[in-house]
Formats: sequence, structure tokens, C-alpha cells
Amino acid sequence: MAPPSVLDLSRLLRPRSIAAIGGAAAAETIRQCRRMGYAGRLYAVHPRHATIEGTPSYPHVDALPEAPDAAFVGVNREASVAVVADLAVRGAGGAVCYASGFSETGPAGVARQTALVEAAGAMPVLGPNCYGHINYLDGALLWPDQHGGRRRERGVAIILQSGNIAINLTMGRHGLPLAQVITLGNQAQVGVAEAVQAVAADPRITAIGLLIEGFGDIGRFGDAVAAAQAAGKPVIALKAGRSEAGAGLALSHTASLGGAARLASALLTRLGVAELETLPAFLASLAVLHTLGPLPGRRVASLSSSGGEAILMADAGARSSVRFPPFAPQRQAAIEATVSALVTVSNPFDYHTFMWGDADAMTETFAAVMAAEVDVTSLVLDLPRADRCDDRLWRPSLEALLRAQVRTGARAALIATLPDGLPEDVAERCLAAGVAPLVGLDPALAAIETAAWLHAAATGTGPAHDRPRPVPLCAGESVLLSEPQAKARLATYGVAPPAGRVVPTEPHAAVAAADALGYPVVAKAVAADMAHKSDAGGVWLNLATAHDVARAAERLAPLARSMLVERMIGDGVAEVLVGYRRDPALGGFLVLGSGGILVELVGDSAVLPLPVTPEEARDALTHLRVAQLIDGYRGKPAGDLDAVAEAAAALGRFCADHADRLAEFEVNPLIVRPAGLGVVAVDALIRTIEPPKQDATREVFDE
Repeated sequence: MAPPSVLDLSRLLRPRSIAAIGGAAAAETIRQCRRMGYAGRLYAVHPRHATIEGTPSYPHVDALPEAPDAAFVGVNREASVAVVADLAVRGAGGAVCYASGFSETGPAGVARQTALVEAAGAMPVLGPNCYGHINYLDGALLWPDQHGGRRRERGVAIILQSGNIAINLTMGRHGLPLAQVITLGNQAQVGVAEAVQAVAADPRITAIGLLIEGFGDIGRFGDAVAAAQAAGKPVIALKAGRSEAGAGLALSHTASLGGAARLASALLTRLGVAELETLPAFLASLAVLHTLGPLPGRRVASLSSSGGEAILMADAGARSSVRFPPFAPQRQAAIEATVSALVTVSNPFDYHTFMWGDADAMTETFAAVMAAEVDVTSLVLDLPRADRCDDRLWRPSLEALLRAQVRTGARAALIATLPDGLPEDVAERCLAAGVAPLVGLDPALAAIETAAWLHAAATGTGPAHDRPRPVPLCAGESVLLSEPQAKARLATYGVAPPAGRVVPTEPHAAVAAADALGYPVVAKAVAADMAHKSDAGGVWLNLATAHDVARAAERLAPLARSMLVERMIGDGVAEVLVGYRRDPALGGFLVLGSGGILVELVGDSAVLPLPVTPEEARDALTHLRVAQLIDGYRGKPAGDLDAVAEAAAALGRFCADHADRLAEFEVNPLIVRPAGLGVVAVDALIRTIEPPKQDATREVFDE
């Protein structure tokens, strides 16, 4: 089988000839192609019919007059494998495998899917268990069902797995310019990465939206996204499966702080893919990106003829990161000159109904607002229902918006507060004029946020990273290192533990170590199989006298033969957790959060794909609640934030360097000392496949 990276989907997605193979589903495919005005050559394949939907039918693939660019395979699961093999031998450009009964059904289906992929060889196949794809640009549909779209000259591509959701998306009445809809089904051979790479190569595609349940090969996915971005096509995603119901707590706290959904979000952010949480915001973002492109900022001017709508817009803005900047004095005066003296000019701006129905007057006002220093000017307008009402007095507002946009060249959006307030013909007029038609205040502002984020991500000056490529974990027995062994490894990366010594668990040796280190000290049991020492009574803090140390040694003796005596860090201003989470598909991530006892009480954390720079770690820390402690809380001195960031980056290097054998890792807490005094790794947990070194020398823990 050819590697997926060399698959060429161009003939499959933009076919000049299509063969529909099978019965009812194949017949529907032919009907849909004709309905969309497909100008290419259509063939049918059926062993018993001379024609299907008026199209000449051939008894088998070998009898076709040419190798089709694309084939819709609408036969049963057993026959599908044989038909795909015949198409591949014939030299077809690709196929859609419609049948179910493959890997989604169990071991027998998995074997059948493997046979399908082997039969396809270098010929790309969408599916199986797949509806296919719709190309509204060329009217080419390998699609066995209804849909609600129409022909386009340019537009957005949506890639997803579910055929039912795909049908729903095509039924929208609000002008989303769908150009390509590609469903992937089981992704046996063609996955998200290959589909993204293919649509990115089409100059008629303006933006790409992904409804994804998984990434497949994350290395190829990153390469495909980069190719789309290089072609000027922003990529957004709505990731299914955000629930953390299946996230378990392993030996460390890191698993719960860095759940799978958070890892996926962090990875999308690193790759420059904007993630949306709701379908309305996802669709609105595609509409904005198609009409306006990525936005240089989040400054919005809002126009409405109602004070209530202006208030709703302001409230929606408070739930988002968009800004409604006040108009500059000169601009405010220019706007005031176009409206009644009874109108108060502000942003959001209620221009009232004094000029209602007067397109010329509203054009002057709208143009004056569009000249303000904002990134988007929006008009909030819901048109009345046409079957019971007369919308003639509402239409002049739309005309004024379109005229003012032409006059000023400003970016503009029409926002209906409710879905019923945006008729399809109005949405299409906006699209044709380069004005974004949007539904819902919150989705509209989320779309503006998304477009601004994408612009910042594309033009940012942050560090350039290699795209993530997961490293598989070596085979072998998992071993939990003792705390001294773990700290010894981290010390080689410049992250120091407190001064300490490992001694036999008996009072005389413990007191001698404490006398050498200086009081107060901490005493801990040393045992490789004791992950949570505090829960087992294996940690004694703030031991201020020899008597205290001797008693601690006596209490630790039943737990372990060795103990660790460390100097107590008494000047800490904050405690931070630094952990590592690996995902077999997504790769390695660093988790930063509030440490110590706050890790369970607060659950305050950030997730960063590896590698991590000090600048990235610092920025992540400043957005956590623990930053208030590091900044100096209630008169306490400020902590050494730079040292925390440097230590986090160093620990990230350790994790990346040992990714093939690092099963679990956590430093908790990393104590933050006052500015200029650095940080100290007070506790460390490392579970590794690599056999641990047995003789950790006490000099590692000396100052």
C-alpha cells in the first residue's frame, strides 16, 4: 500500500468523470450530479441494468470506456473490497466507499477494512462507512442523499466524519458559502491531514473548517495545516469529545490537570488552528473568514436602531474579548453631524429611527461610523418574516450598509440577533458585497475574536517550533524512581533540589545530617514504591531541633530503610506544579499549575506542547491564579518569576529528551523564592521505562 503522504486526491475531489457503482445509492449520486449541473462524464455500473437514471450502465468496472477520475462505490461491504480492487487496477483517481460494516463493527470488520486498504493501494479512498463528498465549485457530487447547497465560484471547505452532520450543514439558510464538504467516515486510508492538504491546493477555497473527533497522524496533520496557512487559507476546528469523563488520576496530579481535551486544544493553538466550542460560532467564523479574512484586531463599531439591541451587544461584548472603543472626538463630531440632535453618539451606537426607511440618510451615518478606527463595523438588523409582514421599511438599512461599505472600503458585518431575522436572499446579497452575514450576537463576536486570533497567530513573533511528532514509549517494565534518584536527574538540567542527604533511617544518622545542613529540616522516607509519601506518614516538616529529627527518624523506620534529610525552605512565596503528560497520538505536553495543596483545591493549570521556551512558560504562568502569589500577595515579596519560567523550560527539555522512556513526571511543589533567589524542586516523581541508577550519591544534594 502506498504511504498516505503520497496520495493524490485531486482527481477524486475535482473529477472530470464519475462512475456511480451500485443500486439506489448510485442512482441518487447521478441525480445529485445532474441537479448541480455537473459538466463532466457520468457512468453507471450495475450487472443487470442497461441504464440508471438515463445514464448508460456497464456490467463491471472493466467495461467502462475509461478509468473514472472518481467512483462512488454503493455496494455491500463484501463486494466493496472487490470493486475497489478493480478500480485501483483500472487506474481510477479515487473512490468513496459508502458501505458500513468495517472497523466500527469489531474484529471481522477490522480485517475487512484492512483488506479494503490493501485493495486500494495507491488509489485514495474516502471511508468506508462514508457518505462521500460534495464539490459545489464544479457541481461534482459523490453523494447519495439530499443536500441544501448550491453552486459557488469560491467558498469554504468543511471536513468532518459524520454524513448526517454534513447534510445539516448544507441546509443552512444564512449564506454560508460552502464550496467543499468532505466526509471521511472510518478514515481507513484518507484522514483529516490528507483532506486538508488537498483542499488547501484549490485556489477557490477561502478557509477550512474541521469538525474532528481525532487527528490521526499528528505529524502529517501539522504539515497539512502549515500547507494551508502558507496558501493563505486559515484553519479552524470544532473538536468533538471535550468531556473529561474518562480522564483518570494516575500517580501524579498531572493527568487530571492536563486531560485529553486540553492537550488537543493546546496542540491546535501551537499549530495556529483556532478552536471553537459551538457549531454556531464555528459557522459564523467561516463566514467572517470568507468575507473579511483574518482581522488585525478586535475593535468593533456596533450600529443598531434600538437602545435594547445596543445594550444586548454591549453585554455580549462583556462576555468576549472584543472591544467597543469610544469614537475619537473628531470622528464623534462627524457622526453627530449626520443624525438628529436628540441622538447620543456612543459605541455601541443606537442611531434611533428618526431616519428609518431613508437609505440616503442612513448611508451618511453608517459611512461616518465606518471611518472610525475599528476593525469591523456591524449593523444589528433582524428583518421581519416575509409571509406575514412587509419588510420594505427594513430593507433601506441593508442598502445603506452596503453603500457605506462600498464608499469607505471598511470591513462590515450584518448581524441578526435571531436565526429567523436573516433571510437567505439578504445573506446572499451580503456575501456578494463582501459583507459578513452573521446570526446571533455571541456567535458573531466569537467569530470576530477567532479572525483576530488567527491574524495574530499568523503574524506573531513567537518562537518557531518543529511540528509535533509523537515519540512512542519504549517497551519494558515501568519503574518508579525514588525521590533522590528523581532529583538527581533533574539537577543535571539545572533544576536544584534543597540541600540534603540520604542516610539510614535511624536517629543518630538523621541528627548528624540535620546538624550539617542546619535547622529547620525536612525528613522523608526513601522508597521507590512510595509515590504519595505524605499520605503514608512518610514526610515530616519543619523539624527545628535534634530531638524533633530523632523522633521523625523513629517514625519513618517502619516505612523505609533510608531517609532523606533536606533543608527546609522557609522563604517561599508560592508553590508551582510542573508535570508532563504524554498522549500516544498527540505527543508530549508540559503542565504548569498551582502546586502543593492547592493543586487539588484550585485545579489551576496551563498546558503547553513540547518544546517550551521560557517566554512561553512565563506567559502561561501569568494567566494562572498562582500568579497573584508570585506577584506578591498581601504585602509578601514578589517571587522569582523568571526563575520559574527558566526551570519550567528546563524541565520541558528533560521530558522531551527522555520522551521514549518517560511514563510519568511531576515536580510538586516547585517552591518559588523571592525575586533573585530562584526556585527549588522540593519533591519530584519520575516513572520511567529506563532502569533507574541505584547509587544516588549524597553529594548531589549538597550545596
